[in-house]
Amino acid sequence: MAKEVIITDRELYPSHQIPDEHNLDYREQFPDIRPLLKRQFRGIWTRENALRRFPFLVWGPQYNLKKLLSDAIAGITVGLTSIPQSIAYAVVANLEPQYGLYSNFMGSFVYAFFGSVKEIAIAPTAIMALMVQQVVLDLGPAGAILASFLSGCISLLLGMLNFGFLVQFISMPVITGFITAAAITIISSQMKSLMGISSPGKSSGFIDSWENVVENASQTRLWDAVLGFSSLAILVCITLIKGRGSGHWRTATKYLCLLRNALIVISGGVIAYIFSTNNQYPFRLTGDVASGFPAVEPPPFSTTFNGEFYDFSQMLRILGSSVITIPLISILEVVSIGKAFSKGNPVDATQEMIALGLCNIAGSFTASIPTTASFARTAINSSSGVRTPFGGVFTGLLVLSALGLLTEYFYFIPKATLAAVIIAAMVFMIEYRAVAEMWRIKRIDIIPFLVTVIACLFLGLEYGILIGIAVNLCFLLYLISRPRIEHRLIVIHHAIALVLRPTNDLAFSSAEYFREKILSMASKHDAEVVVIDGEMIKYIDSTVVKNISSTVDELKLQGRQVLLWRWNREVQCSLYRYKKDQFLPLFRSDEHVEQVVERWKASNLNEGCV
Repeated sequence: MAKEVIITDRELYPSHQIPDEHNLDYREQFPDIRPLLKRQFRGIWTRENALRRFPFLVWGPQYNLKKLLSDAIAGITVGLTSIPQSIAYAVVANLEPQYGLYSNFMGSFVYAFFGSVKEIAIAPTAIMALMVQQVVLDLGPAGAILASFLSGCISLLLGMLNFGFLVQFISMPVITGFITAAAITIISSQMKSLMGISSPGKSSGFIDSWENVVENASQTRLWDAVLGFSSLAILVCITLIKGRGSGHWRTATKYLCLLRNALIVISGGVIAYIFSTNNQYPFRLTGDVASGFPAVEPPPFSTTFNGEFYDFSQMLRILGSSVITIPLISILEVVSIGKAFSKGNPVDATQEMIALGLCNIAGSFTASIPTTASFARTAINSSSGVRTPFGGVFTGLLVLSALGLLTEYFYFIPKATLAAVIIAAMVFMIEYRAVAEMWRIKRIDIIPFLVTVIACLFLGLEYGILIGIAVNLCFLLYLISRPRIEHRLIVIHHAIALVLRPTNDLAFSSAEYFREKILSMASKHDAEVVVIDGEMIKYIDSTVVKNISSTVDELKLQGRQVLLWRWNREVQCSLYRYKKDQFLPLFRSDEHVEQVVERWKASNLNEGCV
């Protein structure tokens, strides 16, 4: 039988580190952070870190003509889709159409050199446009541009501080709920344009949009509605037939789907132009789009809008929670889209934060609204065979060409057609399959999903995502506060021993639960001795220490003994520092728990004989 081992003061320390007998206070040894800081600062200037922070140094030396041609084809294809979508998203943001184009080239240029996922296309998105629309109503274009600058600064700061791990705390059900709610909200906001209703409405929120449609349904313009709904039907049908069939038909449907937005917008514009030659205007048109390139200037830190002057502090107050939620959502989008198209390769969330921050900061100098990764354009980039992030340069050049040469043709684009393009994109962003998967895999995930969707629809996207994250964290905190405790009973010499084994660390949130569990199970099984197996416990805090101490005292009052078996040395020291005399006799390190109980029983019998 194995010999019982009771840890003594000296056995807590290696032989060469035994302290003076009169100074055994088991003080906690804090780590020396100087070597850690030295390693971190040395790591900044390493070749590996340079390649990670400047990805173009990786693909640049291997770049060749074949890759250039592939990137050019992919970049131009993305640009043909991106131009009409950017104009449409400017309308969503309550801005003039040219601001969509202003937002669509600088991010492409910057991401080409700092982005780590070759498929990602940085551009204005429906969600970003939706999140700044109220800011634009309150501050005009200056509010959206300042939001881009602040969003970029926060994203860049988080990236430089290596905060990429924060994305891991936002679960897929919350992301899915946010994307679904955003898609529904955007579809709702475009219904009036699809039907030709000219009433501006109070806002573009879910409730207000439908109230506006219902109240002004009598203003529906027949030809706008016909053009809008027919364009929407054609876009949905083209999307559904993509990749079907075989041979040349399969190839034709693939490229037809890639160019569907551009074809619909051009067709709508041609129809409107033909009518205009006969002095007929049956559709509501986009109108004048300012030609030329935006002025390169710092973002506005003060502005005058509707006759009122706003300084930086007032603008910041009006921006409110969007200062935090816009960079949060943009980071979520770029990382989740990057993971979706990385084909299983790891995505450096920290580098994506840095790249996104630089894109938005640079964009704010050219009158850009906040931008992030676009799912639709990233998919087009991927399917078009892009080889490196340099494909974004060709997208940016095409947008600049449109600003310089084509803006006069944008006048005739019907608003109903742009609304159809946006709605068709949003219909396929609603996560039907993800909901079915959650229901099949883990039904409790439906709760944070539904909470996020409902909160986003009725309270706004910025509040909805925060509420969804909070609910999901409550689930996580509940799990942490209810650690799994394995238990079994051992009967030796008519003595009932309850063996409890927590399977993870213990913190203040689980302290009371752990105490109540021990007391209730000891009473339920009428155990004479409770053995707590601490093999899996590597960390406890002061709250847990005090609770364990009070639990030991309470069990002793009930006539039960507590033994602590296989506890980690650092955890033992934490207990010793609180009450050495109480805990020192309780620790055991026998090989088997049966030996622990047998030796305890034997010692009790010996004491009884004495």
